[in-house]
Amino acid sequence: MNGDEVKACCADAYSRDVVALLLGDSYHPGGTVLTRRLADHLTLSPGARVLDVASGRGTTALLLADAYQVRVDGVDYSPANTALAQGTAQARGLADRAVFTTGDAEHLPGPDGEFDAVMCECALCTFPDKHRAAAEFARVLAPGGRVGITDVTADPDRLPPELTGLTARIACVADARPLQEYGDILAAAGLRTLTTERHDQALLRMIDQIEARLNLLRITAPARLADAGVDLSVAPVVLAAARAAVADGALGYVLLTAVKSP
Repeated sequence: MNGDEVKACCADAYSRDVVALLLGDSYHPGGTVLTRRLADHLTLSPGARVLDVASGRGTTALLLADAYQVRVDGVDYSPANTALAQGTAQARGLADRAVFTTGDAEHLPGPDGEFDAVMCECALCTFPDKHRAAAEFARVLAPGGRVGITDVTADPDRLPPELTGLTARIACVADARPLQEYGDILAAAGLRTLTTERHDQALLRMIDQIEARLNLLRITAPARLADAGVDLSVAPVVLAAARAAVADGALGYVLLTAVKSP
């Protein structure tokens, strides 16, 4: 499967309603609490221009537009997510500060130096060409601008077989990298790391949440899970493998910020 096919597959998966059932409004560990922590590290001021890469259904972008009074452009590979996010912005009276576009993280829309900050939550690990995406982050940032990332970290050589393959890639695991490698990817794009924080417990909480909601849906809505392609015989095995990998240090979650040279 080539890069475009992987991106299309991930976008399709994350536009499905079953994802919202399993993950809630925020499709990443730590939810809006960790989003706010990341935003605080970016020292956002009212009126700043922010790009939210892989913006999904708009949860982060709308939070930033509302709570931080910034202008946010969301970019997502899924047209369905883009439409839903824009509709929510209209309904909440935030359409003047939150605009959503269908686009590719490896070919971001917009001119050089347009944004004061770039955010990307639990998505860099899914991009086929991470170096190209990081270069795009740097390109659209103004000098002195900051990039904020939260993402899955992994030691690929230590991942169990259940956490490899396309399904695990969509789940932000199979192509995740060690923290040092993310820093190296950003450095190669001219972005100097400022902050790194481990948030492995947030990943464990999400695994527990998915397991609990799967068990509930197994009873209340098994047909919805089947229609979405969720294999109830495989899911518990994958979740157990993920939990064990976190305990073993082969899998984790990190917050990272970096700055573009002035």
